[in-house]
Amino acid sequence: MKLILLGAPGAGKGTQAEKIVEKYNIPAISTGNILRAAVKDGTEMGVKAKSYMDAGQLVPDEIIIGIIQDRIKEDDCANGFILDGFPRTIPQAQALEDMGIEIDKVLDIEVSDEAITKRMSGRRVCAKCANSYHLEYKKPQVDGVCDACGGELIQRKDDAPETVQARLAEYHEMTEPLKDFYQNIGKLVIVQGQEEVADTTALVFAALED
Repeated sequence: MKLILLGAPGAGKGTQAEKIVEKYNIPAISTGNILRAAVKDGTEMGVKAKSYMDAGQLVPDEIIIGIIQDRIKEDDCANGFILDGFPRTIPQAQALEDMGIEIDKVLDIEVSDEAITKRMSGRRVCAKCANSYHLEYKKPQVDGVCDACGGELIQRKDDAPETVQARLAEYHEMTEPLKDFYQNIGKLVIVQGQEEVADTTALVFAALED
């Protein structure tokens, strides 16, 4: 099973990737991770990527796809893989197609912007021990105080409503058009994200086995 995972930041894509990995025993391939690994290992594509990174430039799509091609030739991808974080744009998706990387399904986990903003902006993290809480789903015993160490609970900049909304706007502009791209070639499967992770997971598995 060869999959691409789509979904806005905060839609729970990473959690569902973990569930798919556990059930189907296929690796989740994060482009950031494999890019760093290729550079560290000094592969041909990694060396090319490093030259762009050292110059402070974006790594071209063809190099990223070359690194993905190298990665999916490894033994653990024999039964399939999940691409998480790539493609992000139509040209990247088209380049994947042009280079013959076959994808079975593109799974899009949909959650409303309102729900994502509420979910992410409610997060709080202990400034001392980094334990995580949520104003609605995982409240501390004392408001603003970590249960574990008594440290102050803070909101990370990434979780501030204005930051979340900016990331969502970028997703809608750059990545959401991929839905139409994959719909047109018959590979898109949409799953509506639920309040409970387990409910979303059940829908994901049902969609993959359909």
